[in-house]
Amino acid sequence: MKLLIDLGNSRLKWALWDGAQLHRGATLTHAHTNQGEAADDTAAKVDFSSLWKDIPDVDTVWIASVAAGSLEQALTRSLNAHFAAPVRHARSPAAACGVRNAYSAPARLGVDRFLGMVAAHRESAGAAVIASCGTALALDAVDADGRHLGGLIAPAPSLMRQALLERTARLGELAPAPIVEFADTTAAAVESGTWLAAVALIERFARRAQGAFGTVPALILCGGGARRLAPLLELEHRHEPDLVLRGLAHFADADGK
Repeated sequence: MKLLIDLGNSRLKWALWDGAQLHRGATLTHAHTNQGEAADDTAAKVDFSSLWKDIPDVDTVWIASVAAGSLEQALTRSLNAHFAAPVRHARSPAAACGVRNAYSAPARLGVDRFLGMVAAHRESAGAAVIASCGTALALDAVDADGRHLGGLIAPAPSLMRQALLERTARLGELAPAPIVEFADTTAAAVESGTWLAAVALIERFARRAQGAFGTVPALILCGGGARRLAPLLELEHRHEPDLVLRGLAHFADADGK
C-alpha cells in the first residue's frame, strides 16, 4: 500500500493506492486567510498529523508538491514522525511513464502538470488538453504518443479577482454575483470577466492544440475551480478531480521512470 499526496498551493489531497484502486482521504485546505503571512508562519500552523492518525502502515509515501518549500518540509517531518516507510518526492523529469516533457529545463515544469499528463496518457488513447484551475490556471497539451507540446500559465479567476481588488482604488468590497454575458453591476462584471477570461483562454488553447494535433483532443478539467468552469465551457470536456493523484500512482508504480 502506498500513501500518495498532492500538495498544492491551497490544498492537500491524499489517497491510499493498493495497486488497483485509489482510496481517497479528506482534503485539507492549508492556505492562510492572511495573504501577507510568511510561508514559514503558515507551515507552522498546519496540523498535518491529524490526517495520518487513522491510516495503517504503508510501504512508501510519495509526495507531489508545488507548495512553498517550508510547507513541503513541514509535511515531510510530519510523515517521518508517523510512518516508518520512506518518503519520496516526485519531480518532473525529461520523460517518464511514456510522457516526454517539452520544457528545456524539465524540473521547472510543475510536477502536478506532469502527473496530470501521465494519467491522461496512460488511461486513455488519443491526444489531450489538460486545464487545471487552482491558484493558477495551467494548460498543457500532450499528443497520443505522449509528446508534450507545451503549455500556458495564467492567474485563475480567484487570483484575477484578488488582483483587481488590491490594485483598483474604487472597487471596494464586492458581493457574490452570478456569471453573466452582460453584467449590469460591478460585482457581476468582475465575477463574470474573470471566469469568462479563463474560459476563453482554455477554449483558444484547445483549438490551437487541435490544429497542432490534427485531431480533436480530449479536454480534461481538474483543480479546485473545475466544477465552476465546467458549465461555462462550450467545448466537450470531462472533469477528473483525482487526475494528479492517479498520475502519481502510475509514477510511483514505475518508480519515477
